Amino acid sequence: MKNRVQLIGHVGQEPEIKNLESGRVANFTIATNENYTNAKGEKVEQTEWHRVSAWGKTVDIVEKLLTKGTHVALEGKLTHRSYDDKEGNKRYITEVVANELVLLSK
Repeated sequence: MKNRVQLIGHVGQEPEIKNLESGRVANFTIATNENYTNAKGEKVEQTEWHRVSAWGKTVDIVEKLLTKGTHVALEGKLTHRSYDDKEGNKRYITEVVANELVLLSK
């Protein structure tokens, strides 16, 4: 098995495009929904939020086609990184680095 993530959901906010020394990056979130019936027979909808980043030519696709609410399927790899915030506390981030995007109709 390789590190592969596939998600289908809706873009949570307008993608943020940054120009870095190492190239351009697009950052956005995607919401995925799961519906199920709990033990009491009640229907439950659970939403999960995922951080997504894209690099290289994928940034051009994100910039041209994705807006808040866009229904999208994506594939990428799961990554973990850490940084120190302004107060010196270590923060951890888990995100999907997308390498394929497919727009879906509503």
